[in-house]
Amino acid sequence: MHACPALFISAPASNQGKTTVTAGLARYHTRQGRRVRVFKTGPDFLDPMILERASGAPVYSLHLWMVGESGCRALLAQAAQDADLILIEGVMGLFDGTPSSADLAAAFGVPVLAVIGAHGMAQTFGAMAFGLARYQADLPFHGVLANRVASARHAQMLSEAIPEGIRYCGHLSSTEDIALPGRHLGLTQAAEVADIDARLDRAADEIGETALRELPPVVVFNHDTQEPPPRLLEGMRIAIARDAAFSFIYPANLDLLKAMGATLAPFSPLADEPVPTHADALYLPGGYPELHAARLAANAASADSIRAHVEAGKAVVAECGGMLYLLDSLTDIEGAQHAMLALLPGHAKMQKRLARLAMQRVESRHGIHTGHTFHYSSMTTSMSPVLTATHATTGVEGEAIYRHGPITATYMHTYWPTNPAAAAALFRGETL
Repeated sequence: MHACPALFISAPASNQGKTTVTAGLARYHTRQGRRVRVFKTGPDFLDPMILERASGAPVYSLHLWMVGESGCRALLAQAAQDADLILIEGVMGLFDGTPSSADLAAAFGVPVLAVIGAHGMAQTFGAMAFGLARYQADLPFHGVLANRVASARHAQMLSEAIPEGIRYCGHLSSTEDIALPGRHLGLTQAAEVADIDARLDRAADEIGETALRELPPVVVFNHDTQEPPPRLLEGMRIAIARDAAFSFIYPANLDLLKAMGATLAPFSPLADEPVPTHADALYLPGGYPELHAARLAANAASADSIRAHVEAGKAVVAECGGMLYLLDSLTDIEGAQHAMLALLPGHAKMQKRLARLAMQRVESRHGIHTGHTFHYSSMTTSMSPVLTATHATTGVEGEAIYRHGPITATYMHTYWPTNPAAAAALFRGETL
């Protein structure tokens, strides 16, 4: 049993400023000398980059279905051992999804702060606050914060609209020098925002003018002792592409590989670095290869070393953007076609509309493993799937999983801790 102040940051919808507020909170309390651990609800890679920059600690995913209640409980209890504050950023609106952010907050008794974008709104702010606070009876509710407030008079009207019994925690301004920039798939990666720390500090400064400068209530986190995973990757050296083109990686996945005995060796295809020597397997995660396609196509050292790795029959695990990198070609959003590594037969094309967004599950000979898919590209290939994922709640057919030589490739981003044996099989080159 471990206790720690904790707060769940949610909103009535997406694009209300949850990440800005969570990051501002993390930066403010970190500046006070507190150890802050931040979590993100659901399958997300971009928001955690911002939140890690704000808090100085890796950001793990929580989701009652994808991670599982037991997995979430273990992560929270582990964080509570050392942290002075735990923050959890929600996903979409507070009650959206099955399970929702509200379900996660209620499961662990974490009080909810509702961030409401108040632009174009006055007294209706109170009605939204009332609905969010009262809609789900078992939800612990901390209060509301107004975001994107135009003036002191606007803030006064909002605070006066709050019904009795609901805490008004203050407001943040509507200045553009606080908001975080975005692109397709979500926010811009933290490392690519030149003034990211200045933005985080300004958000923290404004947090310091609100009631949120005080720590939230203490929450007790319990969890059962978990057995460590079997050492199925003992002695293996796994090369991992890690740079601005290949950055969509769950920290929990890397923790699992190391816990199973693997040594991880990062390298950068964008910097034209070769696969590290003596690598037994290679992981090409998702990211933004489409933004760097011309550079990737020209980087011969990386390409040749990956081809040599494949020719040697060594395992490759390629997810989403990593899979696109291995195709014959990739056409970017402007219509320019770029030659890729030609290690998988097929062609991918970027599009302006979202191609697929869904939680996914796969049933293999090792059991069920979970994950998600989120991409703006379509792909044509002559390969036939060895397995096909299904939608988490509807059972509708999802992403294909391909096996081509030693390469296993899919659009699906798998959360490996849900099935360590399946993850180990991927890197050992075994069939799923």
